[in-house]
Amino acid sequence: MKKNQTKTVEFTCVAPEAKSVFVAGTFNDWKPDATPLHKHLPDGKWAVSLALAQGRYEYKFVVDGQWCCELGCEGEYRGCPKCVPNEFGTMNRVLEVR
Repeated sequence: MKKNQTKTVEFTCVAPEAKSVFVAGTFNDWKPDATPLHKHLPDGKWAVSLALAQGRYEYKFVVDGQWCCELGCEGEYRGCPKCVPNEFGTMNRVLEVR
């Protein structure tokens, strides 16, 4: 990928009972309401596609106002894929865009 080019990346979260899901991370200054996901019925999967430049990003989902690395992975590390500890004692997801 050439410098300044972007790649479309899809963020997904399965939260069938959620009323709202957002993604917040280093790509949007951790703003919890800046990037909403859209629900795909009936499977309960929420998704959004973003154009991101090459680099390393950390992010979390905000499900009905609650921050989580991935549903079921709240709190300390519990074997969640591609997660790293953050300064708050919880986990962030990691994404490498190449």
